[in-house]
Amino acid sequence: MAIADMHFIKEFQKMTNDAWLKGWHERNGGNITYRLTKDESLCISGFIDENVPYKPIGVTVKNLANEYFLVTGSGKFIRNISLDLEANVGIVKIDETGENYKIVWGLINGARPTSELPSHLMSHSVKYAQTNGKHRVIMHSHATNLIALTFILPLDGVVFTRELWEMATECPVVFPSGIGVVPWMVPGGAEIAEATSELMKKHDIVIWAHHGVFCSGEDLDLTFGLMDTVEKSAEILVKVLSMGGKRQTITSQNFRDLARDFNVSISEEYLK
Repeated sequence: MAIADMHFIKEFQKMTNDAWLKGWHERNGGNITYRLTKDESLCISGFIDENVPYKPIGVTVKNLANEYFLVTGSGKFIRNISLDLEANVGIVKIDETGENYKIVWGLINGARPTSELPSHLMSHSVKYAQTNGKHRVIMHSHATNLIALTFILPLDGVVFTRELWEMATECPVVFPSGIGVVPWMVPGGAEIAEATSELMKKHDIVIWAHHGVFCSGEDLDLTFGLMDTVEKSAEILVKVLSMGGKRQTITSQNFRDLARDFNVSISEEYLK
């Protein structure tokens, strides 16, 4: 079996193509990382090159030592992943210190992992600890309506959460931990990586003001579904605002009733 025929690769290609068709990844916008399972890491052993030098990540992620990640490339177009896999994605390995990475497969012709790798890995590190390793995916997209709302709503996670919950009944069930918001910062460095990972301790969705959104999930389907749900809710809110605003809505007590019947825990912080 070729590496391109492996299930996780095919799922990654499907996800990235679906995200492109959604309009979330113009040009080289957005990036996605997936942490391989132990079985997947064993399956790729015959295809990878371990005899390559490590490079600094720029942050430290000790609990991800010796883990392998499938990553999109810097400057690469999401829409091209299904056309030329090795030119647009690669597999990287984290060293024993959690401070360095090396490209062991793909990203040919001198390509590099996404410039936002520090933000991805710090969020992976937080979610690895928080979920006992269940979360494996970080997806960063330029979701149109969520970005638009960062120019209108206060850059406050409580406000974003409540407004987006009210747009679709399923939202508190799909993302009961709410949304975090990072104010505008220069992307790609340790500072924004730290701010994002700090919010990931509480949320599975973190918005970068005037830029995009990060979602964390257990697998590729669930993470895509989370991104799709929150962006759909944002689209509804944009339309509601363009029609003059709400005349009626879901109440705080409605949310409490929903949480009870669907057995989810939602914070009173969002129900004031």
